[in-house]
Amino acid sequence: MGSPPMIDGAFARWLASRAGQALLDLRTEMGFADTGALKSAGDKVSHDLIRTELAKWRPGDAVLSEEDEGSRLAWAAEVNTGAVSRLTADRVWIVDPLDGTREFSEEGRFDWAVHVALWARNAPSPHGLVAGAVGLPAQHRVLGTDYPPAYPPMTVEAATAGERKIRLAASRSRPPVFLTDLAQDVGAHLVPMGSAGAKIAAVVTGEVDAYIHAGGQYEWDSAAPVAVATATGLHASRIDGSALKYNEADPRLPDLLVCRKDLATRLLAALQKHSG
Repeated sequence: MGSPPMIDGAFARWLASRAGQALLDLRTEMGFADTGALKSAGDKVSHDLIRTELAKWRPGDAVLSEEDEGSRLAWAAEVNTGAVSRLTADRVWIVDPLDGTREFSEEGRFDWAVHVALWARNAPSPHGLVAGAVGLPAQHRVLGTDYPPAYPPMTVEAATAGERKIRLAASRSRPPVFLTDLAQDVGAHLVPMGSAGAKIAAVVTGEVDAYIHAGGQYEWDSAAPVAVATATGLHASRIDGSALKYNEADPRLPDLLVCRKDLATRLLAALQKHSG
C-alpha cells in the first residue's frame, strides 16, 4: 500500500485498512476449525502490525492498545508516569486491534472491527479525540474522520409511519439488564450486533438510531467509533449525559450513549429512569 499519508485522519484510515486486510488474510489462511487459535492469532497479528507502523511513522506519539501488557491497569496520580508515557504525552493513539474477537472467529460474521484513534492534549473537544477510523474489514469499508459520513438519514420505518421508530443496537451476548425495559418505555426495537465498533458504525450509517452500553468497557472499545460519530454530528456521552473522556489514568470507560442528536434528550431521560 506504499507510504502512508501524513495527515492524521487519513493515516488512521490507512492503518485500519492495513490491519483489516491482514485479519481477512488470516481468516482465509487459518479457517474456523480452531476458534481459540484464530482469536489469539487475530489479536496478535493486528496488534503487531499497528504497533510496528506507529513506531515507524509516529515515533514521537504514545500508544494505548488493548493488547499492551498492563493496558487495563488504573494508574494512581502519584505513580511515576515515566513508565506510563501516555499520561504525560501530548498525542496518544488509542487502538483496539481487533474489536469483536468472538465474531471474527465465527465464519460468515461481519460485525467485528479495527479501531484506530488519536487523542491530543490541545484538542478543542471534551473527549480529546482529533482523528479516528473504524475498519469494518468483512464489510469492505472504513469509516473515518478524514471523510466523515453524511449525517444518517431517518429510518425507513419513521419516514413511512410519520413518526420515529427507534432502533437500538444491543450486545448479542451481554446487553445491559435494563435495556429491555428502556426499549419498551421508548417504543424501540433491539437489534443484536457484535462488537462495539460495529454497533456505533451502524448508528453512523443509519442502520440503527442509537447504541447504549452499560456493561463495562475500556477506552479502546469506543475511542475510534466515538471520534467518527461526533465528526458525523451524532451525540456521544456517558449514560448520565456527562462528557466522554479519553487518555485518563484509569482506562475503564464503562458506559456510553451514541445516538442521533434529536433522540439524545429522550434517551437520556429514559436512561435516568431505568439505569439507576
